Amino acid sequence: MRVAMHQPHYLPWLGLIDKIDRSDLFVVLDHVQYERKGWQNRNYVASKNGPVLLTVPVIQRGRHERIMDKEIDSSHPWREKHRRSLAEHCYRNAPFWDDYGERVLSVYERDWTHLADLAWATTSLVLDAFGIDTPVVRASELGEFPGQKSELLAQLSAKVGAGTMLSGDGARDYVDQEIFQRYGVAVEWQDFRHPEYPQHSRRGAEFLPRMAALDLLLNVGPDGIGILREARSG
Repeated sequence: MRVAMHQPHYLPWLGLIDKIDRSDLFVVLDHVQYERKGWQNRNYVASKNGPVLLTVPVIQRGRHERIMDKEIDSSHPWREKHRRSLAEHCYRNAPFWDDYGERVLSVYERDWTHLADLAWATTSLVLDAFGIDTPVVRASELGEFPGQKSELLAQLSAKVGAGTMLSGDGARDYVDQEIFQRYGVAVEWQDFRHPEYPQHSRRGAEFLPRMAALDLLLNVGPDGIGILREARSG
């Protein structure tokens, strides 16, 4: 069995969606330390004028907070800002806004308290629309693990009975394959290849890569999963 793991990301990019699609089981790393100034609470969407960064404000209580404990700062009107950016400025005229716009905006009708729950809701929306049904489990539900970094990932892989862990290429410098071998787990590299597709708001302009996966969905619709898989195969 091939397992993939990653921290929950708000409006995840296509690399994360690809990783989930390629795995037999996906583990949400919600029990690890929250990364300040990272991508767990923000991402870009595309507009005719270029990328638009949408950031969920969070409450800072300490340097070692876990993602699962990270709370959203509701004193800021972020939901209305994000809703207007998506519905009015970026995707109002996108080919598949009528099909998915209501579902997207429903995310912003809920008064979220924890970032991990919001992040996974935005991920699930895209997975469901693309028909990706990979089983998902949160690491916090699997028990306590004493390891750190490669040791932790190897322990989680062994816990779920995986023979292979699919890892993003950015982890090549710190994933210790010898540790995985001790647990009987092989490491496979994702080698993600970003597809290009029509971006309605960018008509006639340069393609913007690394946008939120929502960009592919709203521009291409459910067939976007085929474009993602075709890029993977080269």
